[in-house]
Amino acid sequence: MVLPTHPPRPRPSPIKFFSIWLALMATLLLRKVWGSVLARAGTAAGPSSSSSSSGSPRAWRRCATPAAEQYSASLSLGALDAVPTDVLAQILRLLGPIDAARSTAVCRAWRILASDNGLWAFFLRLGPEPWDLVVFAETHLAAGPDLYPWLYYDSTPPPQLSFKQIYGLRARVPGTLIVDGGSGYCKYGWSKYAAPSGRCATFLEFGNIESPMYARLRHFFSTIYTRMQVKPSSQPVIVVLPLCHSDDTESARASRKQYKDTLHSVLFDMNVPAVCAVDQAVLSLYASKRTSGIVVHIGFNTTSVVPIFQGRVLYEIGVETVGQGALKLTGFLKELLQRRDISCDSLYTVRAIKEKLCYVAVDYEAELRKDTQASCEVDGEGKFTLSEERFKTAEILFQPHMGGMRAMGLHKAVALCMDHCYNSDIAGDDSWYKTVILAGGSSCLPGLPARLEKELHHLLPPYISEGIRVLPPAFGTDSAWFGAKMISNVSTFTEAWCVKKKQFRQKTRRNGPMFVNSWY
Repeated sequence: MVLPTHPPRPRPSPIKFFSIWLALMATLLLRKVWGSVLARAGTAAGPSSSSSSSGSPRAWRRCATPAAEQYSASLSLGALDAVPTDVLAQILRLLGPIDAARSTAVCRAWRILASDNGLWAFFLRLGPEPWDLVVFAETHLAAGPDLYPWLYYDSTPPPQLSFKQIYGLRARVPGTLIVDGGSGYCKYGWSKYAAPSGRCATFLEFGNIESPMYARLRHFFSTIYTRMQVKPSSQPVIVVLPLCHSDDTESARASRKQYKDTLHSVLFDMNVPAVCAVDQAVLSLYASKRTSGIVVHIGFNTTSVVPIFQGRVLYEIGVETVGQGALKLTGFLKELLQRRDISCDSLYTVRAIKEKLCYVAVDYEAELRKDTQASCEVDGEGKFTLSEERFKTAEILFQPHMGGMRAMGLHKAVALCMDHCYNSDIAGDDSWYKTVILAGGSSCLPGLPARLEKELHHLLPPYISEGIRVLPPAFGTDSAWFGAKMISNVSTFTEAWCVKKKQFRQKTRRNGPMFVNSWY
């Protein structure tokens, strides 16, 4: 007897299993939001009918927004149609980004619901970095140092990315070592850290200054890697370049090229896989979520006024340099203290007093008539009381003759730079140079943005001064480091921003040891 054969039973599809699992998860998580839903349903139904309709699906649907009602009317979620979409969005938030991304494979309705910008903006806000900086970096810096040619000054908008795409790109970003050369001291640390992890002398002052540049840089980076306890070959590195040789002469351009060539040679000889070198002023501008503007960097020895357009320093327009920097401010404060028979043996003590008590007077003459006495404690040195010295210290930025210097005031240098930008006609829109970003440690002095903006309005004609804004450092003394951190976390960092060893060797063989690096 031959038994009849039956066709094999079809196996349930994985999508069906996933739908059942997701429905079970949603049922469990609904308990977490049940109380808030009932309260909202009672409010929507009114006091008289809250007891009879607060738990019904119809009352839930009244809680949904008009956009959610339109969404639920056009798409079906099966058994979850009775749940308003804002409640489902809350469930997806509780699930987390991984499970929310997996739910897009269920059906078209779940894909639309789980791809909502508000949901992924919520996940970005939960990250360690401010989510608006993340969006700016991915939309404006992902193309590399050249940025977008239409940025801000063309009718063509930059490419738009959804928050879900941005979150996915950020998840694949590797860690990077950031070395901020600085002008007073160097800051270094990991790009995934919230702040620099260490400080040391700058590589321009590291080791014996009579030694060749290659030997000094090799010693400097070897020390950094030893302190970080990592191998140079394990990750890319971002080097923040301090502003030097700022003229537009042939010798200055050759010096900048030679310095970058030596820097790349040192790092590639140490087997670093990829190198990114960016100017300090440019990174301070990026930290303020801008790609064009004027950066006023108050460095250790000098103050530089740097015009930047679409991420490129405009040396041809002119970088104005003022002789007074942070060291002059500290020295002038020490001189003022000595006039009052207040002795300070160390400049570090004077600098601590400057950072705690000094500020910039918006109206210098009016400030002289006020009582500005204040005191502070310095560890190991005792208590110090200052009066007029508090605002006279920073006044030499605007009146250098008070400190015995024959130099241009800071406001005049910025006004001169703006006048050059106005006459250059680089872009059809003149607003790019009317945003002034302060950078450097001494730029954190209170009152400096308001005073500089006031002086610029007095100096410049109305067609230039209209719309001028002076902004304080976005991240204080570490603005350039955070600008480098933004670049290092961009999804296209190694491809768009870095130079590989093979690329460097090929260009060196083709163009000689002092080639012009097209990436910077």
